Amino acid sequence: MNTNMAEQGVILIVDDTPTNLEVLLDLLESAGFKVVVAEDGERAIALAEYAPPDLILLDILMPGIDGFETCRRLKVNLATQEIPIIFLTAVSDKVDKVKGLNLGAVDYITKPLDHEEVLARVNTHVRLQNLTKSLTAQNERLEKEIQHRQQVEAEREQAFTALQRSEARFRRLIESNVIGIIFSLADGSITDANDAFLQIVGYDRADLKAGKLNWQTMSPPEHAHLHQAALAELRNTGAFRAFEKEYFHRDGHPIPVMVGGALLDEAQQTIVGFVLNLTQHKQAEDKIREQAALLNITTDAILVLDLDNKIQYWNKGAEQVYGWNVEEVIDQDANRLLYHLDSLEQLEVIQSSLMKCGLWQGELYQVNRQGKEIIVASRWTLMRDAQRQPKSILTVNTDITEKKQLESQFLRTQRLESLGTLAGGIAHDLNNILTPVLTTAQLLRLKFPNADEQSRNLLRIIEANTKRGADLVRQVLQFTRGVEGKQAIVQVKDLIYEVKQIAAKTFPKSIELVTDVEPELYLVSGDETHLHQLLMNLVVNARDAMPKGGTLTIAARNQFVNEHDARMNLDASVGSYIEIIVRDTGTGMSDEIADRIFEPFFTTKEIGKGTGLGLSTVRGIVKSHGGFVDVLSRVGEGTEFKVFLPAVEASVFPPAEPPNLPIGNAEWVLVVDDETGILETTKASLEAYNYHVLSANGGIEAIGLCAQYKHKIAVAIVDMMMPSMDGPTTIQALQKINPQIKTIAISGFVSNDKLREASGIKHFIAKPYTIQELLQTLRSVLGKPVEQPIGFDL
Repeated sequence: MNTNMAEQGVILIVDDTPTNLEVLLDLLESAGFKVVVAEDGERAIALAEYAPPDLILLDILMPGIDGFETCRRLKVNLATQEIPIIFLTAVSDKVDKVKGLNLGAVDYITKPLDHEEVLARVNTHVRLQNLTKSLTAQNERLEKEIQHRQQVEAEREQAFTALQRSEARFRRLIESNVIGIIFSLADGSITDANDAFLQIVGYDRADLKAGKLNWQTMSPPEHAHLHQAALAELRNTGAFRAFEKEYFHRDGHPIPVMVGGALLDEAQQTIVGFVLNLTQHKQAEDKIREQAALLNITTDAILVLDLDNKIQYWNKGAEQVYGWNVEEVIDQDANRLLYHLDSLEQLEVIQSSLMKCGLWQGELYQVNRQGKEIIVASRWTLMRDAQRQPKSILTVNTDITEKKQLESQFLRTQRLESLGTLAGGIAHDLNNILTPVLTTAQLLRLKFPNADEQSRNLLRIIEANTKRGADLVRQVLQFTRGVEGKQAIVQVKDLIYEVKQIAAKTFPKSIELVTDVEPELYLVSGDETHLHQLLMNLVVNARDAMPKGGTLTIAARNQFVNEHDARMNLDASVGSYIEIIVRDTGTGMSDEIADRIFEPFFTTKEIGKGTGLGLSTVRGIVKSHGGFVDVLSRVGEGTEFKVFLPAVEASVFPPAEPPNLPIGNAEWVLVVDDETGILETTKASLEAYNYHVLSANGGIEAIGLCAQYKHKIAVAIVDMMMPSMDGPTTIQALQKINPQIKTIAISGFVSNDKLREASGIKHFIAKPYTIQELLQTLRSVLGKPVEQPIGFDL
């Protein structure tokens, strides 16, 4: 049993620290050794007596009997005195080393342990060298004894037996070693080798005995210069230093190895070589390189900082996020490089928490190379050494600046939509109130043409202020729903020059006007009046931001919005746009104010100097044209508005002349509305222009009238928002009764897009409407007038 263990290479480890035992056990077993462990000296002596190992690794400081006492007992015991002992110690006291060597130890290994040193000493240097010296000493002693005195036959036989035992032990050592060992001549012929070497190159012992193994022919030709250098060093010093090369396996594939050697017999030029298989080592290096490549592929910024916040590792993702390359940041202070000074206090709190918990994650505000502030989702991990002591900080940062910007836009959009819903509801009610007021004022002027001047003036005031209120409501609707105007192909550069002329005549001379318009500017499809209003609102806003004067720049250029830019704005999409820039050098705005400027009725101007609808109207107009707007402002530096409008490929046509508006031809018109005032004023207006009018206070009443007069009613004017039965449902019911009936939708709130979804609705009038708008739309629906007698008595 003991012989078998010895042939396999048995090592006894004696240490009272479980961690040290575990580390050495894993190291040596992975190297192919059989390992026995003991946690104290008494146990080690018992195990060594029962099954002597090939080597003992002995810790000095242990409870009970220490390493020195254990070594002394082993060396006085005949059963264990030949076992080589290597002391393991964490101190390098020379006195202790001398004491250990005097007790019979062969060497020391100082903690903390270096794995390669342990393997090298255990595998090659310590055992092979000591055993070789022992064998050489025995041979020299035997030769001297043979030369100087004649031993009796028994003594000669005993010496011969001892020599055989020593050679057998030497052979066992060679054969049990995981390092390949070869004996060769200077021409490369391998005369002997252990099984480890044969396994490395894939040959068997029969090939070895047949003389088929030669380390020069088994190596790639490009390694010839390495062989020559090694032989030259061998002749000069008797040994050559280890170097890396390759051997060809028997099946032809190359094997990476490290070789070293010494001259064993100068007379016969016999060389002993040691061959270490590096395949696993190279595979580990390849894996490390692959992992490093993966770290560089990720878009996250990965940093490793020492405990003084000096950067030790910086991946490609960090270069992309921050803009510095690795050579510029290594050993730089991360706190000073990546953070504002006012963030240092927060970082101290984070590092304190990290030392306690080992982990931290959260959002941080940082700066890149250009000084731009970025937001990152940061994860910090405290890295520890083998003794579990903190040694570095691993940081993984994900740039979420775009995400945060989109979240802010989304929240702002939600807030504006909520305000828009409220404002739209109010606008609907106001339009229902203003419609009868406007039509009544116009009817009174027609009914009393000979009224005195004061009465006519009062009616004009009522009509003018009603229209003014309607315009205000229309502005609210433009903000809430993006109310459509008359769509046409618009040349924006002409509007810009027109706005510049107006500003040049009306703005203070302290404001310098600058225009920069691309010559071949794209066209847009939209309402020219609305776009003109958009530009005027922006330049007036810029004027008010420069009370002491400054520079107002209006620029326009063609722009293509790619996928990355489109992701930065919820309202943007990929495609060609016209970018209109209105820039001032005025007072600027804080982030808090800039976040609210598009809200209706929000203003920073003094009371009486602004309604707070200018920029909300701008947003409504831009939205109705399918565009989007960005704002950049800094306090004390000025503000820049960027309006993006989708470009079209078309030509500009002159506007058509409005058609004449003839009076009615006694057609029958059904007016449906839940507002009594609107019914009365609309009925009176139409009857004044030669129409027969039926009034219905709601959809149900309208269906009854349509069933009664279905062959007479030519047109139905229907309000879209009514209780019990809404406009689209009413229209569908009327068309089932009379498929030939024509319809006109009226509303103070619903947009054209929603109206088109209802079947049969092709014409729309927005409340409040004038008599002119009503008659023009009605004549357009009915077509050319037909000959009918004028007058109708219901």
